[in-house]
Order: sequence, then C-alpha cells, then structure tokens
Amino acid sequence: MSDAWVRGKPRLRPAGDQALVVEIGDRIDDTVNERVHALALALARRQIAGIVDLVPTYRSLLVNYDPLRIAFDALTSAVTEAAASLAPDAVPAPQRVDIPTCYGGQYGPDLPFVAEHNHLAEHEVVAIHASGTYRVFMMGFSPGFAYLGGMSSRIATPRLQTPRTSIPAGSVGIAQQQTGIYPIESPGGWQLIGRTPVRLFDPARMPPTLVEPGDVIRFVAIDEERYREMERIASAGATRRVAPTPGSADLGPRTSDLGRRGGCPVIEVIDAGALTTVQDLGRYGFQRYGVPVSGAMDAFALRIANLLVGNAEDAAALEMTVTGPQIEVLDDTVIALAGADMQPRIDDLPAPTWRAVPVAKGAILSFRGLRAGARAYLAVAGGIDVPFVLGSRSTYLRSHFGGFEGRALQPGDRLFRGAASTSIEARAMPASWSPTYVGSHRVRVVPGPQDDLFTTRGMQTLVGSAYTIGSQSDRMGYRLEGPRVEHAGAADILSDGTPAGAVQVAGDGMPLVLLADRGTTGGYAKIGTVISVDLPRLAQSRPDDRIFFDAVSGADAHEALRRQETFFAQIRDGARIVVDWRFAGAPAIGRPSTAVAARATAASATARAPLPGKIIEVAVGPGDEVTRGQKLCVLEAMKMHNPVCATRAGRVAAVHVAPGDEVAGGQSLVEIVDC
Repeated sequence: MSDAWVRGKPRLRPAGDQALVVEIGDRIDDTVNERVHALALALARRQIAGIVDLVPTYRSLLVNYDPLRIAFDALTSAVTEAAASLAPDAVPAPQRVDIPTCYGGQYGPDLPFVAEHNHLAEHEVVAIHASGTYRVFMMGFSPGFAYLGGMSSRIATPRLQTPRTSIPAGSVGIAQQQTGIYPIESPGGWQLIGRTPVRLFDPARMPPTLVEPGDVIRFVAIDEERYREMERIASAGATRRVAPTPGSADLGPRTSDLGRRGGCPVIEVIDAGALTTVQDLGRYGFQRYGVPVSGAMDAFALRIANLLVGNAEDAAALEMTVTGPQIEVLDDTVIALAGADMQPRIDDLPAPTWRAVPVAKGAILSFRGLRAGARAYLAVAGGIDVPFVLGSRSTYLRSHFGGFEGRALQPGDRLFRGAASTSIEARAMPASWSPTYVGSHRVRVVPGPQDDLFTTRGMQTLVGSAYTIGSQSDRMGYRLEGPRVEHAGAADILSDGTPAGAVQVAGDGMPLVLLADRGTTGGYAKIGTVISVDLPRLAQSRPDDRIFFDAVSGADAHEALRRQETFFAQIRDGARIVVDWRFAGAPAIGRPSTAVAARATAASATARAPLPGKIIEVAVGPGDEVTRGQKLCVLEAMKMHNPVCATRAGRVAAVHVAPGDEVAGGQSLVEIVDC
C-alpha cells in the first residue's frame, strides 16, 4: 500500500448546517484525486442514513447531509472512519472513453490562433491534443462538464478576451493549461479547437453523463463526413452507458412519485408573468455529475402551500417571480397561495393567501402587482404532474430540463395534476405564523468553510455592515453591494463543492450568496454559509433590499432547524392549522355570480415598477388606447425581462420613462385614465 494512501487525516470543514467539506489534499494530484473518489465511493456503499449527496472535486469531497437524520458528530466520525480504511484497490479501474473530434474549420474556429500562439502548425496542435490521455478529475460548471488534467503545456493558450455568448454543445476547447468539452450549449471563454458529435450529457439516461469522475479520456480525430454521420446517429437516439453508479442507491431522488394519472388538465396559462416555473424541493443525488439541485427558492412557502391543499410537502407547484401569471382554471380544484404578496385575485375579487381555497372551473386567477416579497407559490390539490427528470420535477432553465418541457411557462401551456387528497377546503395558516416580508433582513451565517482565507477585519466587515441586493441577482445567486470583504491572500481556491447559501467572495471583495440554481462547484473562497432556515427569507428579498449578517455556530443553526421542523410537524398534525369557516363548505370561488360582480371592480390607473431596474422598452405613448393586460413597457431586473402591463383599459395620459432609464421600485411608469 502506498504511503500516500495512509498518510494524514482529512481536514473536516463545516459548510453551514447541512454540508461538510472533507479536504484530502491541497493540490491537483492524481493520488489525491483518487482518494477523493475512493472516499465518495466508500461512503455511498455504506449507505449512511442522512447523507443525501456527495460532490467530489479535485482534492476535496462535499458531503450534503440531513442533520435531522444524522448528528454532526456522528457524521464526522463516519467520514473519518471511512477515510482511514481507504486502500488503492477501493477505486475501480478507470474507464477509458474515446471522444471522436472534428478539429478546425467551423467546428474549431480558434484552432488557427492556438497554433499561432504556440508557434505550431494547425496539424501539430491536433496531433498533440489527440495524443494525450486526460483524467476526469471532477465535474461542475454545468451538467456533464468534465475538468480534465494531462494536457501538454505546448498547446496552452489564454482564454478569449471577450467570452462568446453561445458555444455549441460538444465544443472542445483550451483555456490556459486546461482542455475540456462543453456538454451543453452555453456561454464561455475557452479557445475552440474542435467539436464532438457525441452527447456528453443526457438527463434521460442513467447515469446522465458519458464520462464520470475518475475516467480517462482520449480524443480521436475524425473528418467532417464522419462527424456528420455520427451526429445523425446521435440525433436518432443511439444508446450509451446505462449502468448505475456502484453503491449509489442511498443517494438517489427524495421526491415522492405522484405519477401520471391522466385525465384532464387543471390549469391553462393565459399570461406567464416574468418567470413562472414548476419547482419541487430539488434534485439530489446527481451533483457529482455537475447537475444543480434547483428546486424552490423559498422551500418554506412551497411546503406550506402543499400541506394546505393536502399534498406531500415535496409535491411540485408553480414558483412565480416578481410578476404573477394569469391562469384559467380548467376543472374544479383547491389551491393555496403562499410566499410573496402579489395581490392575487380570482375573477377580479381579492383572493386569500396562506390558506386552501376551492376554485371553480372557468375561474381566472391573476395578480395585480408585487406588494411584498419576491416569489409566490401556487399549489394545486394533487400537485403539478409533470415528468420526473433525474428524480425531480424541478425546472433547471440553463440546461433546459425538468419542469414543463425544461422551460418557463408560456401562454397556452396546460398543466395536469396528480390525485388529490381528501377534503381540505377549510385549512388555513394562523395569521400570526405567516411570514412578513420587509425591505431589511437579518440573515444568520455559519463561518466557513474557508473563513481562514479572510482577515479578521474581513469577517468583521461581513457581520458588521449593511449590504444591498444588486439587480444582477437571480436563482443562481444574490450579488451583494456594500463594504469590501478583505481576503488574507488570493480570492481563488481549487474548485470545491458549493453548499446552498454559501457566501463566496471574489477578488473584488463583494459577497455572492449561492442559491438554488448554483453550480455544483466553484473556485472562490467562501467566508460563510447562510443557515438553511434563513434561505427562504433571503429568497424573498428583492434588489435594493438590505441584508445584515449575524454569525452563529453550527449548533445554533441545527437548533433553529429543529424548531422549524417541529413547527412543520404541528402543521402536518393539524395543531397549527385553523379552520377558516368562511370557506368551509362554501361553493368554489369563480362561479358565474361571483365573476359578474368582480368585473365592476376598479383598477389602479398608474402602472409602477415592481422592483428597481432598467427600462429596455416602452410600448405605448400618450394618447394611445390600451386594453387591460396590454404591455406598456419592459423592465430589466434580476436578469429577467419583466413586462409591465395595464391593469385596466383606458387611454395613456402620461409616460414617465424612456428606454435606458434606471427606475426605483414603486416608481410611476405610465398613467392611464378613462377613454
């Protein structure tokens, strides 16, 4: 047995209250990486209750765990014991995978530059690149993206000065002394020297990637004719590896299977709002392939909405961001709305939130505008029934899978439901237990996993300052603006796993809190991790909201989680549910008599910005006649194009903005008066 396999204990670094970083070494090294993968495999084979996902990287392993199922001390003991018993023969022999690659031309537009930069002919670059063998050290950045080691320094080339906005799937690139393959279409700054026709990532197969960490890759040069032939075969659905990963049974999906029940659709989208997607509690067991967890940004609101309509807590629902949709109900059902206050209305009558509401076929659910929070959740009795993809119904937009056809909802989409539970029309949350959303939030953070890479002043700055949420915030993460956090050295680290809520700080000193759609790995030091109980509060924050961090211990975070889960247990048992007799036994909202009365309700005559951002389009001018729901202008905020629509028919009296204007939340944009 090699000394490298038995020398030294791993370093254990807590990463919030639901993750642990296990550091095997401090460099990119074949032996260190083999130990990382051996430990991941050993833990998976032991099927330790409470470990929910494993993310191997160059020299560390991120262990995601459920502290309600395994105590932190028990977890560290299990990890330490597994690491002490590792042996070289614990790692399966690497699988060699040949990657057919068409070099140059339209497939490798940067091959001439790579050759010129290294004083080589193009055919020499191809020969050098295709003669190497490349170890898959880890996967991250995007689903199926393999970090490869072993490229010759003779063809090392800097990244592009200006990254491309779109790179075709299968593109083979070089960046400094790295080479890799883009598994899906995505932006990127690597020099492209070729392209492969094989699909490296396919969410419909198991495992979803052609290669896995620990495999060895060899690039095989092919001509354009062969490329096109293989591309046709791939498009026709040629079969590939389907064997499951050994020992991974306990790390699979957690979401309950509602199954396809058939029957009639329950809702149809008339207007989709800014960003409406299908989400559940997320996709676990696949982060080692670079697949993000995704799921609801505010898990608290989603769970409550589901419980109110009698669903399992992890059933799929609609997540509505900033601007709500307009939806027609196609069959009698029961719904619950939770989370942000978007002023919901059913047939123009105010609709209650945080309670179950019977809704009749033909009713129209709409939202007048955002009043508090950022994301609302619509649960339907029986759950939103879309196919499972990699163990979850959640939508991951960047890779176009999960949810409804892998995308945000669009007008005309019809969604089905699963089998509904028993009668639950009278369930409601007590008003005193419903969250309130304000513009200032205190968020608790556990220091680490790399807090030692920051100065004492840096940590004091983080917990002693007010930060503002920037407009370039989205489901991947919230960019904060405020005092600079000081590093003790460089900001970069060897890429590590990224737990939910990780507060990473790049070289500019500005914190970025990683959220539901975060990449599975990242290369910036993480000063702390927001505790799981406070992530919903953060998810309901909007640009220009203020954030204050409070440092707490891991034990404090676990206690907060236990208190929250006690609350949910009381909800499930009915102790925290009240009977709202206004709705118990009442006819479903949206009957014709109700709808007729609703149409007489007046609407606001002023269209306002739902949140701060930039006006990128103005669609009307003074004197124009508009109909209710017509687009007035488009606001760019939170990396989304948010249409601002008329809330009533009338004539445009004034337009207060022009394209390019920066506006504040609540600012008047367009005034409408009666014709």
